Amino acid sequence: MRELQPINQNVLLELTEETAEQKTAAGIIIPDSAKSKEKTGKVAGISNIENPEIAVGDTVLYKEFSGTELEFEGKKYLLIPYSDILGKVVETESI
Repeated sequence: MRELQPINQNVLLELTEETAEQKTAAGIIIPDSAKSKEKTGKVAGISNIENPEIAVGDTVLYKEFSGTELEFEGKKYLLIPYSDILGKVVETESI
């Protein structure tokens, strides 16, 4: 079995594609080129970083236009610098 392991202070994010067709209220279909991309991803791997604030499996928010998109064994990934991660999505209890 092969896997991607990031190096040099990089993080590997697994990307999910939204497959539902988007339409406006008037019924106009929005093309993929006009859609804004989701800027979150699931951490699939972390290079050797001292005291990282994230772990494999976390969902994180990252900077727009960051990293390099790639496809590996049928899955889409984004390889980004650790410093381009802006925050971690966490579950909280509702009040």
